[in-house]
Amino acid sequence: MLQSSSVEKEKQTVAALVENDVKILVVEDEAIIAMDIQGILKKMGYVDSEVVFSGEESVEKVAARRPHLVLMDIKLRGQLDGIQAAKHIFYEYHVPVVYITAFGDENTIKRANGSGRFGYVTKPFEEADLKSAIQKALYKAHN
Repeated sequence: MLQSSSVEKEKQTVAALVENDVKILVVEDEAIIAMDIQGILKKMGYVDSEVVFSGEESVEKVAARRPHLVLMDIKLRGQLDGIQAAKHIFYEYHVPVVYITAFGDENTIKRANGSGRFGYVTKPFEEADLKSAIQKALYKAHN
C-alpha cells in the first residue's frame, strides 16, 4: 500500500509539472536522435523542449532558459563532453540531468556519478524507459 501511494504521489507531481509547461533541454549531437527524442517528449505532453548539439551550447542554453530538466548525451562534439557539461549545469544552475547514452560501461557510469545525474537511459531505449526516467527525475528534483 505504501508503495502504491508513493507511485500515485509521483504521478500527481509529474502531471502538475506537465500542466505547468515543463521545459526540457535535449543535448544530442545526432540530429535524427534529437528529433526522435523531441517527438517522444511531445507524445508525453512535454511540448516545450529544445535541442542543442554540444556541451558548451547546453550550458549557455540552461543559463538563458532555465529548463526544468536536461536530457544529456555523454559523447558530444566540442570541448565539453556530456558529463563535464552536466556537472556545470547542476552545480551552477541546479538543473537535474538524465543521461541518454550508448555508453553504459562501468567507467562511464562512475564518471557520471556526482554530476547531478538524476537518471540514466541506455541507447537504444524504449519510450517507456525514457518516460519513467523523466518522471522520476522531475519528481526527485521538485519534491
